[in-house]
Amino acid sequence: MLTWGSGDRVAILVHGMLGAASQYHAVGPALAARGYRAVAIDLPGHGSAPRAPEATMDLFVDAVLAAVDTPPALAIGHSLGAIVLSHALPRLRPSRAVYVDVPFSGPSTDPPAPADELRERFTTSRAARTVERLATRPGWSAEDCRVEAEAAARFDVETAVALELSYLGHSVEKPAVPSLVVRADPSRYVSPERARELEEMGFWVRTVPGAGHSVWYGHLDEFMGVLDEWLEAT
Repeated sequence: MLTWGSGDRVAILVHGMLGAASQYHAVGPALAARGYRAVAIDLPGHGSAPRAPEATMDLFVDAVLAAVDTPPALAIGHSLGAIVLSHALPRLRPSRAVYVDVPFSGPSTDPPAPADELRERFTTSRAARTVERLATRPGWSAEDCRVEAEAAARFDVETAVALELSYLGHSVEKPAVPSLVVRADPSRYVSPERARELEEMGFWVRTVPGAGHSVWYGHLDEFMGVLDEWLEAT
């Protein structure tokens, strides 16, 4: 777990698959400068958190809930972290929620991929996340590349496989708290059509032009600008 800032106005930050709390190395200080105590957690099998070969979504939710002892003013989840956050919402009770580049596609009627296929997929993804390969991504800083490569090296494949095998998805309905979806451009996960559907459901949806899946990498000012605009409006 990493913390920036101090005080009772808490922002909890939840990373994506293969990531870690360090994914927020620039967002955390930016939130602290805005008066938050930003707390970034490591999900099971990620970063410094223990591996969890019997992982379920409930276990991931419990990791989020254990990080705070009061409802946070703000909760931000990226990709997998956004899905975890959506499940944690009824118990976490944040004042506002931000979901970064996640489709909320609903329950799946298809069975999960076989364990061996999932294991190969995650192993391949982990091996590909080296500093040298990540350095080819437009706009990424040396620190972005370093923390992502380090997170991938610590990522536990079996935890991810267990989560994928146990999770079937869930329906996302009208948001219970003011909620923002920030999408990449172009986004593999939130199509323009899906963005319109989410807006019709009551989400604010904003796009950061030119950003990749880890939206704030190379676009921190734009990401924080979107966040500031939304917070002022809500």
